[in-house]
Amino acid sequence: MLSTYEQFSSLKFENNHPGVLELVFDGPNLNAVTEDQHRELALIWQVIDRDPQVRVVLVHGVGKAFSAGGSFDMVEAQIADHRINMRVMQEARDLYYNIIGCSKPIVSAIHGPAVGAGLVIALMADISVAATDARIIDGHTRLGVAAGDHAAAVWPLLCGIAKSKYLLMTCREVSGQDAERAGLVSLTVDKEQLLDTATTIAKDLADGAQDAIRWTKQAINGWYRQAGPIFDASLGLEFLAFNGPDVAEGVASHRERRAPNFTPNASHELA
Repeated sequence: MLSTYEQFSSLKFENNHPGVLELVFDGPNLNAVTEDQHRELALIWQVIDRDPQVRVVLVHGVGKAFSAGGSFDMVEAQIADHRINMRVMQEARDLYYNIIGCSKPIVSAIHGPAVGAGLVIALMADISVAATDARIIDGHTRLGVAAGDHAAAVWPLLCGIAKSKYLLMTCREVSGQDAERAGLVSLTVDKEQLLDTATTIAKDLADGAQDAIRWTKQAINGWYRQAGPIFDASLGLEFLAFNGPDVAEGVASHRERRAPNFTPNASHELA
């Protein structure tokens, strides 16, 4: 099974149970997503969909985090080069639609921080299992860009518009326990039981009636397909902001570990 995925050299895979492909976030800076990983994460779901040996995907992280999101080096490259920014936008679009289009069920096991592209996979997984003390954070507006990589389309379907606006506009951190209460994740368990619980679910799905499971996923994902225009609009607005002043300040404030000093009404000032 694993030889099929050698082309995705920046990602780590394991196969500990028949039919279950494990996609493992394993890297520096709390498993932050590099440029190469961002590109490969967008493409891999089509390969998984065509792989007859894979019946279920289990996604988890090693160490202290699920994934800390995109690296600031990648964000700064987007700010500096329009071509890179457009490429990353296309990858973000592909990630959303390719996850939806992948017929194989996806299970995520979320612990520690889950941010950025990692969070897209964590919450768009068909079954999301979070440790009670997991830290779910959509930090887009804190960075100075719109919440566009999945959140505007997915979060209102999971936890409602009012809660989504509150969490996405304020960048409030959500624990795994509170995420389950809000409907953002499928269930929560103690951190010590997280991987065992997610693995058991993945094995059960791998042993189940494959057509029935996949067709159920396909039908329910119709909600995400219907939200496609919302996703496309939010993605465009997110990447438009990479041409503005706030994102540079957002990155600088993160690097310097201080509160940001955004320009009031930066895009609405009158001449």
